[in-house]
Amino acid sequence: MSDGFFGGPGGGRDLRIKEKFFEFNWGLLLLLIAIASMGFAMLYSVADGNWDPWATRQIIRFGMGVVILFVVAFIDVRVWMSLAYPAYAVSLLLLVGVELFGFKGMGAQRWINLGFMQLQPSELMKITLILALARYFHALTLEQVSRIRFVIPPLIMIGVPMALVLKQPDLGTAVLLAVVGVSLLFLAGLAWRYFIVAGIAMMGAIPVIWSRLHDYQKQRVLTFMDPESDPLGSGYHILQSKIALGSGGLFGKGFMQGTQAHLNFLPEKHTDFIFTMLAEELGLVGGVTLMVLYLMVLLFGITVGLQTRNQFGRLVALGVVVNFFLYIFINIAMVMGLLPVVGVPLPLVSYGGTAMLTLMMGFGLLMCVYIHRNMEINRNPTSFW
Repeated sequence: MSDGFFGGPGGGRDLRIKEKFFEFNWGLLLLLIAIASMGFAMLYSVADGNWDPWATRQIIRFGMGVVILFVVAFIDVRVWMSLAYPAYAVSLLLLVGVELFGFKGMGAQRWINLGFMQLQPSELMKITLILALARYFHALTLEQVSRIRFVIPPLIMIGVPMALVLKQPDLGTAVLLAVVGVSLLFLAGLAWRYFIVAGIAMMGAIPVIWSRLHDYQKQRVLTFMDPESDPLGSGYHILQSKIALGSGGLFGKGFMQGTQAHLNFLPEKHTDFIFTMLAEELGLVGGVTLMVLYLMVLLFGITVGLQTRNQFGRLVALGVVVNFFLYIFINIAMVMGLLPVVGVPLPLVSYGGTAMLTLMMGFGLLMCVYIHRNMEINRNPTSFW
């Protein structure tokens, strides 16, 4: 049974469902509910005191996500290790499917219509890439990780989905995939010389990368550098966001009293810019409260990663943490004008279906690793079967 918020004895043997239930860390679930509830409140506010059209759907999706979390958490971690490559392959096929029969929305072709929901395969890839890389590096020794012939396969695993996502085009998600993948290479023990060479190559390739960007992507970068140059055009989003953030003050204007949002000056206030609305209505106190909740989730994930005895679980836990952190950092930095505007939602708070469900799947994997943190796993995953 758990003996604390981050603690618990775990088990080095196979656990029965009842034992997994007692090993489940309810503190993490409470944190996720608290964060999501702040999102529900903001979606209720943005609809001028109505549960529809956003808050009700978001609550339903979060409920589905909680079910996914429990199911994923209670499955043996060795099963997820065995399914890592097939799950990655399915995500890759779905990305190819976006190219063949995906539909366009807001100028980009990123979704597949499943009837009951619009699936964004790039969100699913963020999780399956972590699983696939964790399985790959689990099978290697520390000496093998830095040998060139063992470095090439994970680079391909990262590069192929990146290329498909860039073609949609979705630069923000492609960057997220790259950073998550490189982070796992670092956590797996890849030698520093590879990162130094890659860094030098990236700096040298900046002119080429710039020339390959779409016009709207170049404009985002230029707007980030000088948003006042086009205050009614490309700079409008970030300028209105800064006004809303500043007007909130210490305690905010009050729930449902945000003028920038309710007078429709603030764009995309239920998705990418929802943190700005929260800060305007709840002030610095509300924004810091949300970030403290995020920090507690991140600390839990780091603790799980450090405590886990097997390499697969360790990399999965830390990969989920890196992915979650990037969502938070990029979104909040974006609305504050510290990064160019990209389509990255605020996790568990912004309105969205695929992002919500894949994030909850990620937390299910984190909880699964926590439950099985003392389990020794053979380098050959087929031994489970």
